Amino acid sequence: MGISQGSLKGKVALVTGASRGIGKGIALGLGEAGCTVYVTGRTVRNGESDRPGSIMATAEQVQQLGGVGILVKCDHRLDSQVESVFQRVAEEQQRLDILVNNATLYSLEYGPREDLPFWELPVEEWDMMHTVGLRSSYVASSFAARMMARQRSGLIVNVSSMGAIKYTGNVSYNVVKAGVDMLTTGTAEELRKYNVAVVSLWPRLTRTEGVLAHPELFSDLSRSWSPIFNGRAVAALATDPGIMEKSGHAFQAPLLAKEYEFADVDGKRPE
Repeated sequence: MGISQGSLKGKVALVTGASRGIGKGIALGLGEAGCTVYVTGRTVRNGESDRPGSIMATAEQVQQLGGVGILVKCDHRLDSQVESVFQRVAEEQQRLDILVNNATLYSLEYGPREDLPFWELPVEEWDMMHTVGLRSSYVASSFAARMMARQRSGLIVNVSSMGAIKYTGNVSYNVVKAGVDMLTTGTAEELRKYNVAVVSLWPRLTRTEGVLAHPELFSDLSRSWSPIFNGRAVAALATDPGIMEKSGHAFQAPLLAKEYEFADVDGKRPE
């Protein structure tokens, strides 16, 4: 069925960790569908971080694609800042239709380190990944659920990965992703009677800024996807009238592309 331009016009979304990478791509995918997108992150302007990207740049690109981009600086380690974000959305929009929990915190720009076994890594890395990656998703979901349950509609998308069910090189990362998928299962069960859906999204290899900066770490980037491809997956889920049937489950982005018949920015489709 594809995704029509403006199909989410009038809808309000919040994407956490949207300065760059998959979070930015999801914000852009929702923007091209006409959504009003609140983007959070710690880097407000380009140049403030040693990594490319900022929430200001993401919000501007959302606008260029036909949506409404609104930037909100937020450190998802701090519950008070997270609460302020949701209070702002409630005051300005009186509703929230989509929450995407994407915020993560890694020590390296391209992902969790895989050069040492878990017993040689500092425990702080475990704490860091669980605080922003699992706990932060729970906190944001809690604030979103209060709004969505009241309006009796909504979609929460937790960005996870195949690392939830198989070892991929970092124990802490795999435990976090397994936790994220269980968070999806549990919150979906409790929100079902309020007509609020919760799903996990498993992006496959994505050409994020970090991946492009370290192509030597990946065997075949020809099989990768653009960041916005994941955004189109979220937009397709958000426009699915039967989304409640998917609630509580995890979905790979390419398989959603086959089901909903959308393509990547270069026209590439899943084989």
